[in-house]
Amino acid sequence: MPTIVVDVMPKPEILDPQGKAIAGALPRLGFTGFASVRQGRRFELTVDGEVTEDVLAQARKAAEELLSNPVIEDVVNVAVLTESAQNESQSA
Repeated sequence: MPTIVVDVMPKPEILDPQGKAIAGALPRLGFTGFASVRQGRRFELTVDGEVTEDVLAQARKAAEELLSNPVIEDVVNVAVLTESAQNESQSA
């Protein structure tokens, strides 16, 4: 079944304490070279049937009205997850 991915991130002007904590932990754990971290949310919407422009439009509307808080978050991506990416995420 096809899947639509929705990525939501905090607006740039919003503090991100989780991202800041992760950014502090990375060098302590030996991961260097990263300047900052922002933590967001990912939603996967499984589609019953074919992904049409109408279905994508509904996903975008749901992302803006339900899956995100427009006061503090931006919807940064609404896209169909390719079959190869689905297989990679299932095998990880």
